Amino acid sequence: MDAVQNSVPKHIGIIIDGNRRFAKQLMLKPWKGHELGYEKVKRVLEWCKEINIKELTLYAFSIENFDRPKEEFDYLMNLFEKAFTQLRKEEEKIKNMRINFIGRIKMFPREVYDAMTKLMDATKNNVPFIVNFAMAYGGRAEIIDAVKKIAEQVKEGKVNIENINEELFSKNTYLHSDPDLIIRTSESRLSGFLTWQSVYSEIIFLPNKLWPEFEKEDFLACIEEYKNRQRRFGK
Repeated sequence: MDAVQNSVPKHIGIIIDGNRRFAKQLMLKPWKGHELGYEKVKRVLEWCKEINIKELTLYAFSIENFDRPKEEFDYLMNLFEKAFTQLRKEEEKIKNMRINFIGRIKMFPREVYDAMTKLMDATKNNVPFIVNFAMAYGGRAEIIDAVKKIAEQVKEGKVNIENINEELFSKNTYLHSDPDLIIRTSESRLSGFLTWQSVYSEIIFLPNKLWPEFEKEDFLACIEEYKNRQRRFGK
């Protein structure tokens, strides 16, 4: 396969990072940065619609994040519940948006879990824009859970071991599409984001940009850099 010039990516993944550091710079409580970060998420959704991005996956809360200090954790859970409940009520805003939550979402408190499931149900038939929130997510956890699902299918006689391949494995992961482009603010590592799906993703790190500082011009600059790269898919 020859290298090809890229158009606008169909699927973008974003690792949200730097909320707490941004809040500290403003001499606010660290977790107050998450509220600012959520406001930025809402703007990114609009930017994606403007340039016709088909799918967006946001790494919003990892499994490791459950170990955050109690006051911060409680603040975040309250923010999640309010944000997802409010979004469900904004019918005009979400009418063309299908929202999914990927990860071990049953780990969340009941109120947050219920807000997630109700939002997914309310948007399940919406097109054309898909938004995935990676919540209680870990790349290794996703692979382990996929292995368990396949093992159960083998045990039940639904799958022959000889037929296990990449296609079958992908069908058993949380997310069934691969991001063309992954953007990370604040750091220069993937931190387990879409470990299976990201093998040929183009990656742009913005280590000097905290998530609440991420502006439309930064987003568009990432799109332009992606368009100027050549994807070879290992060929």
